[in-house]
Amino acid sequence: MKKVGVLVFIVIAIVLLSACSSTPEESTQEKSTDQDKAEQQEDQHSDSEEKEEEGKEAEEVSQEVKEPKYEVTEKASIVPIDSAEEKVVLITIDDAPDKYSLEMANKLKELNVNAIFFVNGHFIESEEGAQKLKKLHDMGFIIGNHTKTHANLKKITKEEQREEILSVSDRVEEIIGKRPLFFRAPHGANTDYSRKLAAEEGMTLMNWTYGYDYFEPYMDANKLEQAMISGEGPEVGVDYSLLKPGANLLMHDREWTNTALPGIIKGLRDKGYKMVDPALIKTKNM
Repeated sequence: MKKVGVLVFIVIAIVLLSACSSTPEESTQEKSTDQDKAEQQEDQHSDSEEKEEEGKEAEEVSQEVKEPKYEVTEKASIVPIDSAEEKVVLITIDDAPDKYSLEMANKLKELNVNAIFFVNGHFIESEEGAQKLKKLHDMGFIIGNHTKTHANLKKITKEEQREEILSVSDRVEEIIGKRPLFFRAPHGANTDYSRKLAAEEGMTLMNWTYGYDYFEPYMDANKLEQAMISGEGPEVGVDYSLLKPGANLLMHDREWTNTALPGIIKGLRDKGYKMVDPALIKTKNM
């Protein structure tokens, strides 16, 4: 019996010693783990707040309305308001978004150049066309109205002119959530009615000062590049330069123009010209 009692005492003593030696360590580990979790949650909450704040700041910047620094003259030149840089040219791309608009947009983006893409309604009727337009807008480019079918407005009725113009503005708004602020008539052929309708729609009329890529002799990237940089088009009777501060440059969604575009931008910059941001051009809603 004495041996049994001794054995029981030894077993109890071992259990108590084991419990005493392990409990503080395990307790410390548990406290440490709980503390780590709390710190991680606090860090995650802090990171979340910072990201949310950054997101708000980015949203505020994107929604910020830029103060206009330029305006368009009746002859389509871009002129500075007050002390803005005078030696600028404006890049515009017509007949978008056909085959090359997105390539041209990517090249302009790489060169840090903004531009106006004037869209034809028949290019944005399909889902593919709509996605191209949305991409142009999301990249920061300005979207202009260039009628539905590129019709000569002087040769159609008022009702047809209205359909040509308003259907494009409606479709653009449906895709990007904004109506165009600029209107360019095909062939530069405005009518009294199209001018009135554009004004009612809050669109600023914009023709151009020169462009050559729609003339057959300049459907060649090298020739077009030289013509746009010099402002001269001797093969179509323009043997003098149309390049001057405020020039409004007309180009199109065409293969040769797409190829020539980077060289045109570089050549104009080498002559000291800057590419004006069309978001800084005064419109009727400003």
